[in-house]
Amino acid sequence: MKKLLILIIILTGFSINILHSQPSFPANGKVFIDDIVPRVDIFINPDTLEWIYENVESDIEFHADFIFNNGEDIDTIEDIGFRLRGNTSRHSQKKSFKVSFNTFVQGRKYCGLEKINLNGEHNDPSITRSKICWDVLREFEIPASRSNHVELYINNNYYGLYLNVEHVDEEFVESRFGNKDGNLYKCLWPADLNYLGDDPELYKFDDFGRRTYDLKTNTAEDNYSDFANFIDILNNTPDNEFACEIRKVFNIDDYLKIIAIDIISGNWDGYIYNKNNFYLYHNTETDKFEYILYDLDNTLGIDWIGRDWGDRNIYDWQQHGNEVRPLYTRIMDIPEFKDQYSYYVNILLNEITKTEIIFPKIETIKSMISPYVVNDPYYPLDYGYSYQDFLNSFEETLGGHAAYGIKPYFEIRNNSASQQLELNNIIPIVKYMQYNTPQINVNLDVTLYVKDENSNPNVEIIYVKNGGSSNSIEMFDDGMHNDGEAGDNFYGNSIPALTSSGTMDFQIKVSDNNFNFVFSPCEMIQLEISPSADPLLYINEFMASNDTTISDEFGEFEDWIEIYNGDSESIWLGDKYLSDNFDNPDKWQLPQIDLPSNEFLLIWADNDTEQGENHTNFKLKQEGEQIGIFDSDTTGFFPLDTLTFGLQQTDISFGRKPDGGNLWMFFDTATPGYSNVSSGIYQYSLEQFRIFPNPVSGDFLFFNEKRNEIKLSDLSGKTILIAKKTDVLNISSLSKGFYIISTNRGETSKIVVR
Repeated sequence: MKKLLILIIILTGFSINILHSQPSFPANGKVFIDDIVPRVDIFINPDTLEWIYENVESDIEFHADFIFNNGEDIDTIEDIGFRLRGNTSRHSQKKSFKVSFNTFVQGRKYCGLEKINLNGEHNDPSITRSKICWDVLREFEIPASRSNHVELYINNNYYGLYLNVEHVDEEFVESRFGNKDGNLYKCLWPADLNYLGDDPELYKFDDFGRRTYDLKTNTAEDNYSDFANFIDILNNTPDNEFACEIRKVFNIDDYLKIIAIDIISGNWDGYIYNKNNFYLYHNTETDKFEYILYDLDNTLGIDWIGRDWGDRNIYDWQQHGNEVRPLYTRIMDIPEFKDQYSYYVNILLNEITKTEIIFPKIETIKSMISPYVVNDPYYPLDYGYSYQDFLNSFEETLGGHAAYGIKPYFEIRNNSASQQLELNNIIPIVKYMQYNTPQINVNLDVTLYVKDENSNPNVEIIYVKNGGSSNSIEMFDDGMHNDGEAGDNFYGNSIPALTSSGTMDFQIKVSDNNFNFVFSPCEMIQLEISPSADPLLYINEFMASNDTTISDEFGEFEDWIEIYNGDSESIWLGDKYLSDNFDNPDKWQLPQIDLPSNEFLLIWADNDTEQGENHTNFKLKQEGEQIGIFDSDTTGFFPLDTLTFGLQQTDISFGRKPDGGNLWMFFDTATPGYSNVSSGIYQYSLEQFRIFPNPVSGDFLFFNEKRNEIKLSDLSGKTILIAKKTDVLNISSLSKGFYIISTNRGETSKIVVR
């Protein structure tokens, strides 16, 4: 079963090219668990804390200790960095704080995080608006910060209810986009993205003592050339070329979703209205910029500038006069993009922010956090709010900057937006294309995501071999054409291979029954096809947190990596290497064996080489890291297949579908040592009897010799089936999952039914 499809691979050998990978959405984990209110304790020298409160503009980080208690886990991190954060909130009574785990201990992370933000949300009487918006973004499949409410104690004194918000940094972008080597720019007022000239140095100007476009990664190089190029294309491309050219450098499809959320949530303190509060990340996997939202407390009816955000025109959100916002105005001037934006607004109004849907979620949050507001000593200090005001803030206006209660805001915003909405038939949405780099006699496999308001759009690959005539081949979303799961809006198929050197040109055409069509990309992609001596070895599946799925020959549940030979011939592994560090490619030498064509090898990543030749000298990190297969030293350890992965879930594997294919997905039911697509039953451990044949594709389980009794149980020990004096156990009625086979002789084996 597919749990969540994410494409976060970086392949530096010849395997997959990605025009626009789908972002990942890490699980909340224990740090951002949001069905309870964890406790955060900070212990810091009282004199230091007093100095921090007296010097509110300082960004000096001071030594402190951090304890996180979510009711199940209590973690203590000593010697963290602690300081104030924010802009105007520094001068509030209820301040916001930044916790840094790596300031004084270089390279340290906590659950994959280098920093977290503890926001006082002093402007918001509900202490909930940001949380609602972060949840809406996640539900709408936009990469955004995870968040949860926590109770904050400093030196055992209760400082109140806070919102714990994930920090946007290199760890954030790696977990969402699979890479962190690109430039990440924090953009604050007056970040209008207007053209200042070709010189990248022009975009390093300061305002309020910091850069408006502040580079947060690769600071030693301090190279703004990518940013200047993006600004040039955004501002200076002719109208008739804009749609194609902006797609080359910017993830326009997901940004249209963000525009919809900004306007429905009334986020006036972002780019479109206030040229403020966003990040731009140059995703090196796609060579496109990603727009990342930041700071969402001025939403859902909060107003400081005398506007009514509840009924403002959804097609006229920007400021007027000389205030130009090209990333908004130029996009909305393109009918294709405006219609797609309207399509996303309609989805929001009917599937996410509809009152019947969102009100119960709001009530759940309110009920959970209410006990922590009652005794919050800092909650009343800035605006005189009482606990009753907290309760009322969900249902009615409190006056002043809290111009709406949260529920009335959604009622009015949804109603006014619905009346203003202009729905037209959209041009099909095409994104997340990826394809392998084929060699001679290797098919060109293409997958991409397609969405349209009409079902069953026609998707086809248009291709030209060696400059000849144009051909086409249909793409399918049926789970049988390298397209993932049936009905997941991912389409796939393969162009037959060239049998000799040459060129392959291709692009995708998508059309619907309203006679709308689109080519993606606008111009054909051309590939040079040539012979290759590189073997087709793949990292096919892995598990970075194995508690119960499969044990090694010593009965230990260790991390594992599955290698697949997708070549037509056997491959000698003895001169090749496996590593979890791209800078150390020869970290662990593969076993001295031939891996047959279309076969699998299971490797235990347990840092225990004494247990055998299939046990590595490294382990995998659950929070994410690198894995690579590298060729021999004679080729300079050429990378055959590499990937960078994000946060993993316990007993959930991450693998390709099909084997050696383009798509990566989470599997609830792992298949270590076997195909990711074959159905049937697999044996996971070396036992005294064997399942035969293995795997099977039919409805019966066969044993190679008869037993007096065969029993099948679930993992709790409950007996499901019993067969006596037979070699056949009918499994046609079994649900997918893990089972235990046992015999009257005491033999057992763990199996999985897929």
